[in-house]
Amino acid sequence: SLSIVRAAKTADAAEERFFQKLELEVEKVGKFTQRVVAELRQRLSNLQPKADKAAAAEGRTEDKERLMEDAKLIGEDYLQLEKYANLNYMGVHKILKKHDKLLPHSPCRQFYIAHLHQQPWVQGTYSDVLVHLSNVYSQLRGDQTGQKNEDAAQGFVRSTTKYWVRAEDVSHVKYHVLQHLPVFQFDKSDFAGDAQLINSVYFDNENLELYHGRLDKKPNAIALRIRWYGPGEPQKVFVERKTHRESWKGEESVKERITLDEDKVVPFLEMEYSLEQAVADLRAAGKSEKEIDAFSALFTEVRQQLDSKQLRPFIRTQYMRTAFQIPFDSTVRISMDTNMCMIKENPDEGPSCTLAGRWYRDPSLPINRNEITRFPHAVLEVKLSLGQGQESPAWVQE
Repeated sequence: SLSIVRAAKTADAAEERFFQKLELEVEKVGKFTQRVVAELRQRLSNLQPKADKAAAAEGRTEDKERLMEDAKLIGEDYLQLEKYANLNYMGVHKILKKHDKLLPHSPCRQFYIAHLHQQPWVQGTYSDVLVHLSNVYSQLRGDQTGQKNEDAAQGFVRSTTKYWVRAEDVSHVKYHVLQHLPVFQFDKSDFAGDAQLINSVYFDNENLELYHGRLDKKPNAIALRIRWYGPGEPQKVFVERKTHRESWKGEESVKERITLDEDKVVPFLEMEYSLEQAVADLRAAGKSEKEIDAFSALFTEVRQQLDSKQLRPFIRTQYMRTAFQIPFDSTVRISMDTNMCMIKENPDEGPSCTLAGRWYRDPSLPINRNEITRFPHAVLEVKLSLGQGQESPAWVQE
């Protein structure tokens, strides 16, 4: 028995040395990353006033080109840093996997990965560098801000193309895009670094009529969703309808939306919030008759579709979106969605949203494994809103 105790103590001592050594390496990566990020931020701070001066004075082209080269070097160093972090993250994963394979009686991978995910260099809490870099590029390009659209009802006619992006390529793609378009921050208070949380609740019926219509690209197939931005409970939401049109007929798909306060959503769905009440609220808010007419048309049509097709909250998509766009100019808009997941809006255990008198899942209810699907890639979407005879920029075509 004494020999067994000694063996156990020896094993424990070896295990302790293993974790001490691993923790030292993880700390080393963290310190190096922190130092390089601080250097990148300082270089950007030094570059910013030079970019301001060049933009304000409409300086010589060669000056701007030189500053562009400086910005490019910062971007390349940022990508190298991210590659360094990813390689070390993968290395720790492999070490832990090998540990559990050789010592199956004392597995540690799951526990240590949870600890690893708390490290700043793993969380990637330095995406502000990309945002700052984007602003510098935007100034040197001389981007002109468009006019913000605050209409009660809005419509978008555009063509879209989507691509899957591997997780390890996300930063490379972001950096390539920001050299041509700035990171768009609609509301800086709702942003985490360069991205904003978006929740969208899609409506459908038991036959999945809307899903199959969109999947089969049937003419005039619609998607209905309620979307809100930022973390926490929704305050103001967008009721959106997307309509598919046949491009070979020369038609373009359309996205239309109206804005509602959160406390008006359930009455709207239950046909208790009348059009007359909505119009009175819009007039009280000072909206024009043209805006009210557009709002009224979409309000009525969506209500009719909800009723005739017996639509209810069905599934939610949730992701972090980085948008690239000259502010309030939708000619070329590119978005990158990461950490995407799909959640059943009606829990398997518990009342449905309709029975609970809600339009989205009760956040206090736990989400079971079979109620959530995590998408392993990022989604890049290129959206073009071009005028007659207008062509997309060459860099987009490439």
